[in-house]
Amino acid sequence: MPSWSRSLFGQVCIALVLGIIAGFFAPEFASGMRPLGDGFIKLIKMLIPAIVFCVVVHGIAGAGDLKKVGRVGVRAIIYFEVITTIALVLGIVLAYVFQPGAGMNIDTSQLDASALGAYVDRAQEVSEGGTVDFLMKLIPTTVFSGFATGDILQVLVVAVLFGCALSLLGERGKPLLTMIELAGDTVFKIMGFIVRLAPLGVFGAIAYTVGSYGIGSLAQLGYLVGLFYVTVAIFVVAILGLVMRLSGFSLFKLIRYMRTEIGIVAGTASSDAVLPQTMRKLEHLGVKDSTVGLVVPTGYSFNLDAFSIYLTLAALFIAQATNTELAFIDLLTILGVALITSKGAHGVPGSAIVILAATLTAVPAIPAIGLVLVLSVDWFMGIARALGNYLGNCVATVAIGSWVGDIDRDRARRVLDGEDMSSLDILEEPAPLSEAEGTQHV
Repeated sequence: MPSWSRSLFGQVCIALVLGIIAGFFAPEFASGMRPLGDGFIKLIKMLIPAIVFCVVVHGIAGAGDLKKVGRVGVRAIIYFEVITTIALVLGIVLAYVFQPGAGMNIDTSQLDASALGAYVDRAQEVSEGGTVDFLMKLIPTTVFSGFATGDILQVLVVAVLFGCALSLLGERGKPLLTMIELAGDTVFKIMGFIVRLAPLGVFGAIAYTVGSYGIGSLAQLGYLVGLFYVTVAIFVVAILGLVMRLSGFSLFKLIRYMRTEIGIVAGTASSDAVLPQTMRKLEHLGVKDSTVGLVVPTGYSFNLDAFSIYLTLAALFIAQATNTELAFIDLLTILGVALITSKGAHGVPGSAIVILAATLTAVPAIPAIGLVLVLSVDWFMGIARALGNYLGNCVATVAIGSWVGDIDRDRARRVLDGEDMSSLDILEEPAPLSEAEGTQHV
């Protein structure tokens, strides 16, 4: 058996092919495979409240007191929010322009009514109650109400308040912060177990889709993947390229400088493996070590540009595929919730579906069962997500360093032009800089 087939990605690819074959040649059998996809989604959704609480609290409290973090931290947060918002809006705009889900005509009447009942009820409450009632419902009856009912918006309210309070406790709050971090790691470990079932979930999802709606449905899914890759490319070249140009550097030279790390990220669909080396190379580029030490780790949780595009594009794809009309308040909800849920979503394969599920849970108008459509191609979208996120954080570090004057511009230009390329392979330490250049290695 080939070694690639033993990897999770290889198994997902095999499951995808088998699901297509089953749906094409045995549609009745394939249509009965929906419980595999539904069960996988339910396993993931049961972890959503705990995951969102842990990552949001740890992200806020772990950043420390903003007064101590100072100008770099404040400007980094401003930069992250602005760029992330642009990414979210770009996903919505292109989804409306190109309509990737239009024509699929997924009939929600064929879905499990009991699974959708709660979402339908909440959608009616929001539309009838208006904006004031909608905002009032964000406040849970008790601290634990959101966890008990699975109301992700209420969980987010509690998490934000808890994170701010924990941050203000300073050193006294460190033991609790450590416990929350450990709890988050534990929950993600559990999710790691569940993600191993992804091949079964993908098989059930794609077999049901093809068996119920025909092989033509794959064209729409392929269109979604292609549109996502194009959207990420547009964001990288146009938005990140402009940011680099305003900072006085070339995006393409930075990409060439980071080519080894980019190759690893593309191969693993994760940027975590290159985090230490990325920090060293950015220091070698001439960015002050304190700025690198703050911006890069924070950006890994708060500056997920391609992931933000994925959230809005996938959410609108599901709405279009199910012929769901979205009101303006629904679009605002998607934007607002995605701004928060996208934070801290990196690191674990399959976490994209978790956060997308959390976002959809907050928008009752969109049938959450539509996740099975995206699930079948999510693994292929993961490569573009990882690359877009990684490049976004590299650019953010250079941009913020330039903004606060924490970058040696002459050195950066020499390095990017290839005039000062010390040994910087992923398995080697970068050549140390002189004391005058003031760079310390992590």
